[in-house]
Amino acid sequence: QLKQEGVRFLGYINPFLALEGELYKEASQRGYLVLHSDGGEYHVKITDFPAAILDLSNPEATEWIKEVIKENLLDAGLSGWMADFGEYMPVDAVLHSGEGGETFHNKYPVIWARINRQAVEEAAREDVTFFSRAGYAGTSAHAPLIWAGDQLVNWSRDDGLASVIPAGISLGLSGVGHFHSDIGGYTTVGWIKRSKELFMRWAEHAAFTALMRTHEGNRPDVNHQFDADSQTLEHLASMTRVHVGLKPYIQEAMEQYQQQGLPLMRHPWLHYPEEQHLHDLKYQYLFGRDLLVAPVYKRGAETRRLLLPRDNWVHLWSGDEYTGGWLTVAAPLGQPPVFYRADSPWVELFRQVASL
Repeated sequence: QLKQEGVRFLGYINPFLALEGELYKEASQRGYLVLHSDGGEYHVKITDFPAAILDLSNPEATEWIKEVIKENLLDAGLSGWMADFGEYMPVDAVLHSGEGGETFHNKYPVIWARINRQAVEEAAREDVTFFSRAGYAGTSAHAPLIWAGDQLVNWSRDDGLASVIPAGISLGLSGVGHFHSDIGGYTTVGWIKRSKELFMRWAEHAAFTALMRTHEGNRPDVNHQFDADSQTLEHLASMTRVHVGLKPYIQEAMEQYQQQGLPLMRHPWLHYPEEQHLHDLKYQYLFGRDLLVAPVYKRGAETRRLLLPRDNWVHLWSGDEYTGGWLTVAAPLGQPPVFYRADSPWVELFRQVASL
């Protein structure tokens, strides 16, 4: 019914099995779970409850969970899901294959992504996507999207809004081209609560990534939400129009990733290798070849100091022209610092997006 109304429904899955569930009982009886050295099942605590770990070194277990995905997600009509976790493999685990947990640890999330991808392909569902958190070399061959995990709902450089910018750049250099993060972050602990300004600035960054996706967080009632007031809704709608308006440009950048390995979020040095001083940049990036993005990641900031590589640049919102170097630009809410190359073949599209 939702699909007929133009709404797609997404869900969730992970490779843990809650001990009170029927799937756990079935997997336990079939010997599909990770074990301790004493032969008992290896249970880990997930947030506040214990769970068993599916043994993905066992080919029968991987086929079994694939059928679970087909029946409970695809056959139910979902258009996608979060393929969560994959990083909990204990180093002292005993596995069906005989391989040690220490060496299988990094393989586990790659196999988990592959299982989800195969389920979609075997069901011949081209209208489905999923996004993964954990990964290792080879994950990007299977997972359409990677997201940054459960950031704090604050501005911190170690685990807040500021952290997802270098995270995306680093993943891009590691071969992961399609990256995004929870708009507004996820984790609220103690006094750390999401503010309106943080949510809006995070949305501005997300507009210039592969995907825009909000999250209510682990404590929704104490966090500012997308529909908390009209200003937040209008701002999110504006950023969404920008993101959708860039669709042809983003699709071309995605094709470049498929053909050349260039990620969507690119460190500026990739296109300006002769400018060694660009190596020091952590909080600005090229989005595709022709957009330079410098998100506002500090509380209360109304301007942003950034470095333009030596090229001809146009400020997206004002149309002012620059030729490179350090500058400080105004950055009111709704106009994050974004510049496009003056000789880009997408100039007309960028001008249209700026007026949305």
